[in-house]
Amino acid sequence: MARSDESRRWRLLAEFLEDYRWEPAGTRFALLEAEPVPTGDERWDVFLAALAEHLAAKDGRGAPPWVDRRSLRQLWFPFNTPAARVDAIVHAPAAFRRRGVYVAAHELDVA
Repeated sequence: MARSDESRRWRLLAEFLEDYRWEPAGTRFALLEAEPVPTGDERWDVFLAALAEHLAAKDGRGAPPWVDRRSLRQLWFPFNTPAARVDAIVHAPAAFRRRGVYVAAHELDVA
């Protein structure tokens, strides 16, 4: 994701979520354990931490240790329209809210 524009980052994220969805449940956590290389954008680095925690929780697992070091000081709404902001405030998964990233759960439904 480093040196990628926003559009490419969303495509890479969608591809990862699709691949993750098809992995056997017993091997999925291995995809989350290693800390990803920094993207060059703190917001995206925090988003990836929230995503790892969220996916691990969906599989009944604890978050990988590396996610605890990441959170934002200022809230971020990746989809920043009035309707998307309201939707994200109401429906953001806990792992994202805790880190200051507000994205509605249905935006992650690929997984």
